[in-house]
Amino acid sequence: MSSRTGLRLFQLSRQLRSPLRRATSKRHETSQAAPSIPTQGLAQRLWTSPVGVKTVHFWAPVMKWLIVLAGVSDFARPAENLSLTQNLALTATGAIWTRWCFVIKPRNVLLATVNFFLGCVGVAQVTRILMYQRSVKNGTVGQVVKEDARDIANTAEGASKDMAAKAKNAAGA
Repeated sequence: MSSRTGLRLFQLSRQLRSPLRRATSKRHETSQAAPSIPTQGLAQRLWTSPVGVKTVHFWAPVMKWLIVLAGVSDFARPAENLSLTQNLALTATGAIWTRWCFVIKPRNVLLATVNFFLGCVGVAQVTRILMYQRSVKNGTVGQVVKEDARDIANTAEGASKDMAAKAKNAAGA
């Protein structure tokens, strides 16, 4: 191989590598082709989010934390003064709505969190009430639950009879 052929190969290889060098030499510079997307601040993202500050998806969970705090404050009350039906309702509400918050669009994690804690507070209070009733009656938890269910059924039956009597009186008058 003559020196002239070697020189030509060397120059050809430099020409082939030069586009790569130009591309790598500008890697720290911004290009005109890629538009820069302005980043939003935290306040702007909260304002424009589908579950942001200007929507009910934000304020409903914030207000619902007050129910959780009321349930937590009931830990200081004696178990004999607590309502089993009310705390069962809190437990059911927490369990049902925690699942539902992941099904609806937009998915609301803040609401799911508050409902989860609402359910936890309800479970803790129901446990306290059932343990207290068991200690008073010296029975099992199952017996206490059956008696409470019977009491609730009797209350509902009495209310339905009252409504039927009022409806009959109203129809007859």
